[in-house]
Amino acid sequence: MQKITVVGLGPGSAGQLSVETMELLKNGECVILRTAVHPSVARLAEENVQFIACDDFYEKGASFEDVYDSIVNFVLQKAETQDVVYAVPGSPLVAERTVVLLRERAAANGVALKILPSMSFLDLAYVELGIDPIAGLRIIDSSDFEALADAGKYPLMVTQVYSQLVASDVKLALMDVLDDETPVWFLRNLGLPDEECRSVPLYELDRQPNIDHLTSVFVPAQEGGASVMDVRPLTDVMATLRSPGGCPWDMEQTHASIRKSLIEEVYELLEAIDNLDYENMKEELGDVLLQVVFHARLAEEEGAFTMQDVVDEIVEKLIRRHPHVYGTIEVGTSGEVLQNWEAIKQQEKTERTHVLDGVTKGQPALMRAYKLNSKAAKVGFDWPDNEGVWNKITEELAELKEAVASGTQAEQEHELGDLLFAIAAYAKHIGLEPETALNMANNRFVKRFSHVEERVEQSGKGWQAFTLEEMDAFWDEAKKLELTCEKN
Repeated sequence: MQKITVVGLGPGSAGQLSVETMELLKNGECVILRTAVHPSVARLAEENVQFIACDDFYEKGASFEDVYDSIVNFVLQKAETQDVVYAVPGSPLVAERTVVLLRERAAANGVALKILPSMSFLDLAYVELGIDPIAGLRIIDSSDFEALADAGKYPLMVTQVYSQLVASDVKLALMDVLDDETPVWFLRNLGLPDEECRSVPLYELDRQPNIDHLTSVFVPAQEGGASVMDVRPLTDVMATLRSPGGCPWDMEQTHASIRKSLIEEVYELLEAIDNLDYENMKEELGDVLLQVVFHARLAEEEGAFTMQDVVDEIVEKLIRRHPHVYGTIEVGTSGEVLQNWEAIKQQEKTERTHVLDGVTKGQPALMRAYKLNSKAAKVGFDWPDNEGVWNKITEELAELKEAVASGTQAEQEHELGDLLFAIAAYAKHIGLEPETALNMANNRFVKRFSHVEERVEQSGKGWQAFTLEEMDAFWDEAKKLELTCEKN
């Protein structure tokens, strides 16, 4: 069996190479360098080390993954007939993708693999920055944008910042979660006479001279953590719950089975909003968000869309429908904003060819009545003033009274529906949402009736011991308590 020995060229000059590594390079049967673009290679030439460099692969590969794959295949091919010493910049165990691939493939190709320890640029960075990695340090490649989104939460070392373009990409990713003036550390040529280790404002990161393959960036942890909001912990939990071995109940659910839960959570949130209960509001917003993530997860499993698609679409819609903020259109009032919004919406929803399209049947009935009235009013099908609607309410009230006195249940239901619909129309005319108003009335009823119930329980008697007039007195007490609280 042939053998591959992987060594590291260290972070800088050849003086940082171990004696064992230098002897292997001098006496190796076949020495392969991932790249000859390294400060220690000049010393290897002085020592008459014969080597093959893999720099040509970088010109041929369509991506870095293609390049690394080709290099590993080349090394394995050479190892079919001879022992190979494979040398990589820095340490073989730090941010070295080709070594990871060799570990995965060597045994399958019948090749023994040995990796020698070596100094990496991190060892020098610890000294220059005065940090101890035991306190926490995450090391990533510059192309790991998911990890860059976590910047500020903990110390972060960004490697492979090998060009100004890459530095610009890193800067923009970091500016999504950090202040533009956040100090970051620019590291280059550590261990060499012209080494650089200096703090620069984040917005100037890509303006530094001489950015090359020996450039890295260190982002310290920010006090209080980064200000970025991250929904991934929730999406990860939902993915686990829906995966084999997860929660049996969650795995059984469908869009239809959890539909009612979303409605219930929204109403619980509305109650918290009505009560200005911020602690409960926080909890209920989380419950609503859970339902959104749940539906998105179901859709992702079906190959329809992902949670990221949901976020991207609403962001694009908001930008598109606010041309007065993100475009050149000027508006003077909120009324003009709403007019623009509706005009843009009509251009987007070309499938809506009728006036009442877009008012879905799945909404609560009172809310749907309000929206139907609003849609019809936009084309002029509406009472000219509030009095006209009020007259309609009194008309419908009289018809309901008549139906209750002498009509069938179907007739009574018909007239009650007409009355409620007219009330929804009146609410629109006076600028109120009937669904919200009724929900607040429900909450008031619960609160006042709870006071009545409390007074009954305090008496030690049963409900049957109280007359309606006595219970009404308790009700009035509750109303007075509400007024007192509102004044305070």
